[in-house]
Amino acid sequence: MAFENYPEAEQTPLKAVNGAPERKNNFRPIITGLLVAALLGTWGYIIYDKNQTKETIVQKDTMIASTSSQRDQLQKELEDAAMRYDVLKTSNSKKDSAITVKDKEIADKKSRIQELLNKANATQAELNEAKRLIASLNGDIEGYREQVAVLQQQKTQLIAEKEVVTQQRDRVQRNYDSSTLVLKQKEDMLNVASTLHASNFNIVGINEKSNGKEKTTSTAKRVDKLRISFDLDENMVSESGTKEIFVCITGPDGNPIAVQALGSGTFSTRAGVQKPYTQKLDVNYTQNKRQTISFDWKQNSDFATGNYKIEVYNNGFKVGEGFKPLKKGGLFS
Repeated sequence: MAFENYPEAEQTPLKAVNGAPERKNNFRPIITGLLVAALLGTWGYIIYDKNQTKETIVQKDTMIASTSSQRDQLQKELEDAAMRYDVLKTSNSKKDSAITVKDKEIADKKSRIQELLNKANATQAELNEAKRLIASLNGDIEGYREQVAVLQQQKTQLIAEKEVVTQQRDRVQRNYDSSTLVLKQKEDMLNVASTLHASNFNIVGINEKSNGKEKTTSTAKRVDKLRISFDLDENMVSESGTKEIFVCITGPDGNPIAVQALGSGTFSTRAGVQKPYTQKLDVNYTQNKRQTISFDWKQNSDFATGNYKIEVYNNGFKVGEGFKPLKKGGLFS
């Protein structure tokens, strides 16, 4: 009998245990496909999420850049407004009360705007508020400028008016000074013209006797007092009234005789020099009338031998003088 060798294992299905046929595994491709799909989905999600994140970052960067640019622009507008405001304040050093109140309002707005712009994470609402306040600030500064312009105009007008008033005042002052000078010159002329003149001097030494009688003498050691007389000449300018007459006696030694206890003192000459006087006389003078003045000078010491000079002053001027020599006593004097 002939036998053929056929590969039964490749032509017949596998037998299951206990004679049942074995099923093929059909789930592996499905699982593999699901895993591949899941992997692809994960990659797709990762790529999508990354793109979304990148877009978000770009949007945020754009927003930050826009916000920063907007804040920088607002900061520049604030600085420009502040500079204009400072220039106006400098040009208007003298302000009225209304402008002083406006100063505070402007300063408060500047402070609030700067506070908003200094925020690192300023919101759009805060930037909008800053923008609105800057617009309001510019309006305030414009109003301030108009007020300053009005004040400057008023100042210019006041300066012009002051110049006119100053010129008028200076003209009046010059006229007044001129009139005052003329009056003073006239007064000085009248004062000089009213100065009295002394003449006809008569100076004698008087020896007083024990019985009360008097005897004239030229011997120094016998003189108890000097009797001095002179005339005040007529003067049509000098008004009637009390006149001060200063009599200055100079002794033989060249020194003025002035005894304070006897009424002596000093007076000012026309040259402004303080000069000692021996006796002051208050004379009741009558205008344009010659008057004889006489008085005695008795000192508390002996009269010396030599020449005595008697000078008379009125209105600071020397108006006359006389001399009296006293001799040394002899055996028959």
